[in-house]
Amino acid sequence: MGQTHNIEICLGSSCFSRGNREVVQVIRDYLRKNHLDDKVVLRGARCMNRCSEGPFIIINGRTFASTGVQDIEKILEKELV
Repeated sequence: MGQTHNIEICLGSSCFSRGNREVVQVIRDYLRKNHLDDKVVLRGARCMNRCSEGPFIIINGRTFASTGVQDIEKILEKELV
């Protein structure tokens, strides 16, 4: 089996209301569609105290700020493939 990837998504109220609620669903759909469910650990994270730069997502230790639904599939393809 290949490498396991880790995705943390900020679920602080600011990031959640700025779009991470939708981003979580897009990530879940992407993982299912690309058969990556068993290769990725998706976790919620507490507030990262950088609310003005959110919403945040961390993939394998790399932080992505101002991540929107329109960006996430491109980011996932680059980071997980």
